[in-house]
Amino acid sequence: MASPLIHLEGKVAIVTGGSRGIGEAIARAFAGAGAKVVVASRKQEGVDKIAAAIREEGGEAHGVAFHAGDLAQPPKLLQATIEKYGRVDVLVNNAATNPHFGPLLTVEWGQWQKTFEVNLQGYFELSRQFANHVIGRDAPGAIVNLASIVAFAGARLQGVYGMTKAAVVSMTQTMAAELAASKIRVNALAPGLIDTKFASALVHNPDLVGRVTAATPMGRIGQPREIAGAALFLASDAASYVTGHTLVIDGGLGIAGM
Repeated sequence: MASPLIHLEGKVAIVTGGSRGIGEAIARAFAGAGAKVVVASRKQEGVDKIAAAIREEGGEAHGVAFHAGDLAQPPKLLQATIEKYGRVDVLVNNAATNPHFGPLLTVEWGQWQKTFEVNLQGYFELSRQFANHVIGRDAPGAIVNLASIVAFAGARLQGVYGMTKAAVVSMTQTMAAELAASKIRVNALAPGLIDTKFASALVHNPDLVGRVTAATPMGRIGQPREIAGAALFLASDAASYVTGHTLVIDGGLGIAGM
């Protein structure tokens, strides 16, 4: 019997921010599709919990503590994955932070710096380490970056976060163009409002959720598993001719005014 069109059999994947929310959903989906998954996030206890849950479900997973804002850690994460599974084929940059929720003019420089370190610097350096590893093996690879719909419009109360996500889209496009000849595909996902702890300041605001759902053709906010399916497609060979693309997953919010 032929393998399903979308699968990750034989692949090794790193998922950052994998201990909860969208990252956890992606890690579980990848493992369910046959990948060996390294779940990476700040706290060892958190990644160990998710990795153990994946193994209990019959998948293969390993947890590694990882801070995306520390430039010394991307090579360590890559090396830990290679030591465990021999190589890396897929990278999902999902770890993110948003310490400032408020008007742009009131942001503190420490909050600004932290947001750029985790959301952009961390993505870039881990992607560079991954790309060099894949090129060194003369093998194909796939990078999936988590952006956001706030990359494409004014992000009131999330201004610095929005800037980093716009930069992630630009980085995705440039890396895709530069790395295509090396058989590395680079794509991004731009979720709308998703029901996660990370988005709790938004999800737990009834007025805001009411406005968003009223403007969304599908009439609701999204769930983490709905982002995981798109990540699985972009990471798999089913998307072998897709690179430099940012897939918007927002229930139709972006086209509601058309």
